[in-house]
Amino acid sequence: MPKMKSHSSSKKRFKKTATGKFKKAKAFRRHHSWAKTTKQVRQARRGTFVSDAEHHKLTELLPYA
Repeated sequence: MPKMKSHSSSKKRFKKTATGKFKKAKAFRRHHSWAKTTKQVRQARRGTFVSDAEHHKLTELLPYA
């Protein structure tokens, strides 16, 4: 059986933790920070985890993560 290919853009965006969850960066932090509240900008600095609903999709995209 040949090896499965990992999805290249997903490799750059998601990391798997030791407990098996996927980490990602928050969205909406690149441009127009002047139009967002200070709270929005500050909270976007932290990462977050992928929801349980999308966890199955990522295990298919990153089979060896």
